[in-house]
Amino acid sequence: MKIELNGEPFELAGPLTVFELLARLDIDSRRVAVEKNLTVIKRGEYARALVSEGDRIEIVNFVGGG
Repeated sequence: MKIELNGEPFELAGPLTVFELLARLDIDSRRVAVEKNLTVIKRGEYARALVSEGDRIEIVNFVGGG
């Protein structure tokens, strides 16, 4: 299954949830925002939001500073 991840082609074995994708990428789901097909996914929906063929996923890390 092919998706676009942060603007780059990315291949997955099959459909999975946003939470599973973040786990596979070793990303802490508490420290990122995720957009799927131009819609921001609420953190509480990560375990239910499916990533499917052709989806465009953007993962943005929060960075502290001052």
